[in-house]
Amino acid sequence: MQQQPWQTKEFCVVLFMRLIVSLMVLLSIGFMACRKANEISTDKNVKLSFSTDTVFFDTVFTSVGSANKRIKVYNKEQRAVKVSHIKLSGESGSYFSLIINGMAANQIGDLQIDGNDSISIYVKVNINPDDQYQPFIVQDSILFTTNGNKQSVPLIAYGQNAIFIDNQVISTNSTWNSTLPYIISRSVTVAADATLNIRPGTRVLFHGNSVMNILGSLKAEGTKARPVIFASDRLEPYYSEEPGQWNGIRFYSSSSNSSISNALIKNAIVGITVDSLSRNSAAKLTLSNSIVKNMKAAGLAGYGTTINAFNNLFYNCGQYLFYAVGGGRYNLKQNTFAGFNYQLPRGTPAVYFSDIWAGYLAGDLKVELVNNIIWGSLAEEILIDKKTS
Repeated sequence: MQQQPWQTKEFCVVLFMRLIVSLMVLLSIGFMACRKANEISTDKNVKLSFSTDTVFFDTVFTSVGSANKRIKVYNKEQRAVKVSHIKLSGESGSYFSLIINGMAANQIGDLQIDGNDSISIYVKVNINPDDQYQPFIVQDSILFTTNGNKQSVPLIAYGQNAIFIDNQVISTNSTWNSTLPYIISRSVTVAADATLNIRPGTRVLFHGNSVMNILGSLKAEGTKARPVIFASDRLEPYYSEEPGQWNGIRFYSSSSNSSISNALIKNAIVGITVDSLSRNSAAKLTLSNSIVKNMKAAGLAGYGTTINAFNNLFYNCGQYLFYAVGGGRYNLKQNTFAGFNYQLPRGTPAVYFSDIWAGYLAGDLKVELVNNIIWGSLAEEILIDKKTS
């Protein structure tokens, strides 16, 4: 039988040689490309590119410091470039600090960026307190020098002085006003027999998992134009509607005659927790004309207690908007419970009442609901689970 051309020894040798030549060409091209990417350009017209033209920080509280922000620095040339200087314009006097390509330094020299490659710079700002009440601007810039060509990226931050409270107990009657925001670290506790008054426009901002404990009385009285704000101290846009950033406001068994009016309470785990019946006929807490939103677990939780709630808006809470167990007395009028969740999936009713607590019949339950709107995506958005007649 006659052999086909591809079956001959000569054909196989030729094919093998062609493959070898092709492989060598490809390796040569790759080597030349790598060599070109590593060759350092001396062109004085070379310019770096940046992922942003300005690094901007929202309000940064003095002494607290900001989160890191990243800027990417690109070399879009085919050849490598050597950046002779990267540094802060303000040098040692700057409020800003840098991590350049993994190195914590506010100045670095002779940094090579290969062709079509990039580096990352992380920027942080820490502002010293002063005597200003209003937000103020601090500025600097990152300077780049490449082949004698100078470029810069501005850094801008708004500084804000604040009153810092770290694990503090308020043992006498006190008043907070709107002159400066209050930053709570760990906790602030209003002792039994003490009253904390909070004036219109006051901002109470909580760091991390901090909490406000009320053993006495809280009188937070805002206005429609100047509400009292209870929220996280993270003011970046990403965190503005993020649930679960702090632990909430807790009213303990010894607390009495507290009121919150015209307030915004947001982004906690449980916005308000109220424990135990009042010592007298007055409600332990009266909540009115307020917004409670973006809670990881519940907007308001009552445990065998007495709550008046008038003309409030509750929405976007992970499990319950209003949760009351262990009996108690609840007077709810003209509230809106909007059970739509755009961040947290919810399988529990928006409003829940029960005389059971931890599996035991705990106390008598009295609920008065007048002209409330309770709405949501579930078939049953209100549940009164009463075991006693």
